[in-house]
Amino acid sequence: MTQKSGGSAAVGTKSPPSDAGSESLDLDPKIDEEALLAEFDAEIPARKLSGIPQLVVKIMGVALSLFGVYWVFNPMASQFYLPAFLMLALSATFLAYRGWGSKKKGKIAGAKDNPRIADWLLAVVAVVPFAYIISDWDAYFRRAIIPTDLDVIMGTLAILVTLEAARRTVGLMIPIAVVVFFAYAHWGSYIPGVFGTSSFDWSRLVGHNIMGTQGLFGVPTNVAATFVILFTLYGAVLTGSGASKFFIDLSFAAFGRSAAGPGRTVTLAGFLLGTVSGSGVATTVTLGGISWPLLRRAGYPKEHGGALLAAAGIGAIMAPPMMGAAAFIIAALLGVSYLQVLIWAIIPTILYYFGLILSIEMDSRRFKTTDVKMDVKPIGKLLLRFGYHFSSLAAIVVFMSLGMTPFRAVVYATVLALVLSFLDRESWMTPRRIWDALAAGAAGAMSIIPVMAAAGLIVGVLTLTGLGLKLATIIVSAAGGNLLLTAILSAIAVTLLGLAVPVTASFIISWVIIGPALQDVGVPAFAAAMFIFYYSVLSEVSPPTALSPFAASAITGGKPITTMWLTWKYTLTAFLVPFVFVLSEAGIGLLLQGGFWSILLALVASAIAVAALAVATGGWLWGPARLPERILIGCGALPLVTLSPVSMAVGIGMILLGIAVHLVDRRRRADRKQPKVSVPAA
Repeated sequence: MTQKSGGSAAVGTKSPPSDAGSESLDLDPKIDEEALLAEFDAEIPARKLSGIPQLVVKIMGVALSLFGVYWVFNPMASQFYLPAFLMLALSATFLAYRGWGSKKKGKIAGAKDNPRIADWLLAVVAVVPFAYIISDWDAYFRRAIIPTDLDVIMGTLAILVTLEAARRTVGLMIPIAVVVFFAYAHWGSYIPGVFGTSSFDWSRLVGHNIMGTQGLFGVPTNVAATFVILFTLYGAVLTGSGASKFFIDLSFAAFGRSAAGPGRTVTLAGFLLGTVSGSGVATTVTLGGISWPLLRRAGYPKEHGGALLAAAGIGAIMAPPMMGAAAFIIAALLGVSYLQVLIWAIIPTILYYFGLILSIEMDSRRFKTTDVKMDVKPIGKLLLRFGYHFSSLAAIVVFMSLGMTPFRAVVYATVLALVLSFLDRESWMTPRRIWDALAAGAAGAMSIIPVMAAAGLIVGVLTLTGLGLKLATIIVSAAGGNLLLTAILSAIAVTLLGLAVPVTASFIISWVIIGPALQDVGVPAFAAAMFIFYYSVLSEVSPPTALSPFAASAITGGKPITTMWLTWKYTLTAFLVPFVFVLSEAGIGLLLQGGFWSILLALVASAIAVAALAVATGGWLWGPARLPERILIGCGALPLVTLSPVSMAVGIGMILLGIAVHLVDRRRRADRKQPKVSVPAA
């Protein structure tokens, strides 16, 4: 998850076309992006509205976006702002999302996809509990310890509409998890052993989770109502100003004229598009519709091409400056600026794309791919004419570095992107386009707001019962207090959780459970948070429920399972990197913390490990690499992550031995290919 998807499908809003960059490859006409997003993205609206419902949801979306911007300059008490924000967002969710029937089989267009009477009723019902809270919010939150009967009824209704909204957006797993946790808190005294807890009656559960700041109105919802809504609005304006097309054309112009150029183009385009979307599936689908024809003509097999699209798309959630919603939560939980989180993510992002580029170079040689001629402007002309699209991205970082809050920084960057759109006549942000961008920005946030609110309920139960600390203690005990084993168990736990729930929910729940376990064995809080973040993201490509590879296979026509495993292979290096910054003190250099030498050591060791693992999975060095050298080189990557002198010496020794075996074997094979020359007898 996205995490922050452009949810135009919900309101029938499309980004305006742009001419930024001339005649690049056209979108494959056989690909229906909206249908693919509705089918594969766990956080994307499934309805395409029309008529009055479309207008109503657009108005609600515009109001939600404007409410978020208004809050930035006129901050109000969160006890008032958050209920008002949820009231509008959840009500619109019941109109924008299909409640019954499969997203895959449901109709995507036409009046038959509009809300039913029950949806309209639920949209009205969703207003009731939050309007009740808003009407007397100060006294309401003071009654948390001894709520009235009406407080409990309204709190219960707020829980129910939140769970139903979450079910519509991401499926049954999150609501079921919430119900299970509530049941645990209610009947916890009947559970024997270490998992036993006090039993809390329903009024206590409602008081803690609805009438306080630990549940529904906790950090996750706060992040959704501030960071997420503002950054999705920025992404919508940036897209409307023609940035997406410029990023793709720039990628084609930069790398399109070599045998490995098509693969490099897809990688760069995925990174640049990720700055707009911040969603793995959305970036994969957008990228695939434009770039798959390029990869196909270059000679990529369907499955490998799909895996490359998915791997490039999933990097969007990791890449600054947008990243996924979980990155905003890290800033809120740790009490640091969002700029600090972006700094932590710089080197891991570079290493991720470094490993991906190495895989592309190997594939280019293995598949004997060819360059593809494209009618695009030279890169110099593109940058000179449309390079201003980078200005607002840089402005966010500059504004935050000057001490501005991320909220004001992104609002000012949004205004800058809007103003700069007038440099291209085809992309002018006219009043109609501004309206559409406001609606599309809210739709992108709307796809994640219910799941973050529901995840807040889970966190509320975990803090009330102390279950999170108990589970952390169990993990540390199972690992015997060993740092490496704790990290391995934590990675497995986060990955497994990520198979069932979206990235954002996975991070929130894992932080409460896994975060304390890692900190108990000496991992700094920020390193533990980034470790959990990366494994939450990587669950998007982990078998057997990898959504981005499945979406890519639908575009390329390749086999979904094969595409999924190849994507996992492409991204395998990213599973290694997070261990570096939790297994040693010097490892935090990978997050740009510590002294210069710590940063340099962590970077060099990690780069060597990533390259070694890429060789092991890609099967190519100075030619085809056979199994013995691949095993030696791949195993040599593992000791490097500890950054201890002995283990690094062992790892580098194994890598050098693998390279030597490869060179000797390559020379032997070359000698066998030499024709034998017979010498005539004297």
